[in-house]
Amino acid sequence: MRIIAGSAGGRRFAVPAGSATRPTSDRAREALFSTLTSLLDLDGAAVLDLYAGSGALGLEALSRGAAEATFVESDPAAARLIARNAADLGLAGARVVTVPVERFVGQEHGPAAYDVVFADPPYALPAGQLAGHLVALRPALGDGAVVVVERSSRDPDWAWPEPLQALRVRRYGAGSLWYGRAS
Repeated sequence: MRIIAGSAGGRRFAVPAGSATRPTSDRAREALFSTLTSLLDLDGAAVLDLYAGSGALGLEALSRGAAEATFVESDPAAARLIARNAADLGLAGARVVTVPVERFVGQEHGPAAYDVVFADPPYALPAGQLAGHLVALRPALGDGAVVVVERSSRDPDWAWPEPLQALRVRRYGAGSLWYGRAS
């Protein structure tokens, strides 16, 4: 495990060792939340952090007033670390689900289960596969839910699958953040 500066309450939190987890940079994470708060009110929001990795995005959302965050991470060690970080940071409302994203999105979630979705998969995940995951999740998104996808800045432009609508894109070094809305 390695320690990085987390912006969740300005406190440090642990991330998995190795190169399999690629936490969103502090600069990009701060910009992401600045943009996100211009699009919706995080207070009381239900957040879904797909491909959670270190859990930095969901932890940040909880620290900024989200009521709950569901972290989906297939790696058991990373999932345990997310749960420990949430407890260590005193962030209530964290739920960690240790399954592959494709299995999670195929489950029944109930209508309007999520107000915000973060999808930061490994850059090697094909865009079509990610789009399929988001389409499968659509019944669980509230109207107006915001979806943020992180992809490599070297990738072709992200094409939102219907019925998700493009809002904007911001590039930060190696990664690009694509913002969309459920309609």
